[in-house]
Amino acid sequence: MIFEMLRISPAGDRHVLARLGDDATVDANFLSLSLAAAIEASGIDGISDLVPSYNSVLVQYDFEMLSFRDLGRELVRLYDALPPISDMVIESRLVRIPVFYGDPWTRECIEDYRAKVAQREYDPDFVARVNNLDSAEAVYARHSGCEQWVVTVSSFPGLPILRALDRKCEVISPKYNPPRTWTPVGSIGVGGTSTSIYTIPSPGGYNLIGRTPAPVWDPHQSLPALKDTAILLKAADRVRFIPIGRDEFDEISASVSEGRYVHEIEPGTFSVRAYHESRSSL
Repeated sequence: MIFEMLRISPAGDRHVLARLGDDATVDANFLSLSLAAAIEASGIDGISDLVPSYNSVLVQYDFEMLSFRDLGRELVRLYDALPPISDMVIESRLVRIPVFYGDPWTRECIEDYRAKVAQREYDPDFVARVNNLDSAEAVYARHSGCEQWVVTVSSFPGLPILRALDRKCEVISPKYNPPRTWTPVGSIGVGGTSTSIYTIPSPGGYNLIGRTPAPVWDPHQSLPALKDTAILLKAADRVRFIPIGRDEFDEISASVSEGRYVHEIEPGTFSVRAYHESRSSL
């Protein structure tokens, strides 16, 4: 549910949380991203960072320059001035990410979990079953069949949380219980209604369906798309996953190691009205 009014609360002595809803709909995310853009454009002195998420914006500020009360008042003013959701046009890049679905590295991770933690189906087969699909290949086709919306970047460095923009491509699955103790870098995981790309060899609970050789986080900033930032994706980007095989995976991995890999990125905008119309026609 989207609230009738923006809800402001302190989050420590240097942060304010602006909440505009209590669910994880994409419409709520459109609002949070538009509010974050309005805050950034306002140039309010004392604000040092913004973290938009599903239905909120975390605002970091200098309390010696800006009081909690004054900041809250400004956030409400900016929120009340936003256009209706359907009229929003959001800056949105299209980023193509190559994926080796059903790869051997995530299979090894799953097998290690099955041997040391708990027995479970092979993740792609499990995801196929809970989505009433005939095979893992059908999961891969559905997952790569439409653009995915970057809701936020969170949890681990550069790790994006994505949602399918087309109902026909939604993949839903329960998460691991208990979670894994490690996950290969570049793994593509699905959990709940979301997709993530693992950026470090971290614990995790999303079901693993593939792996990308193209980094979305690079602390060394060695690739052209990452010269100015260590994080490739940002909220409001759209991602299209492109299926590849082992040979192409190895070729891309080599070009990444040599600093030659060029990410496929197209600038653009996203019309919420067009999105709503496409959803209603399904």
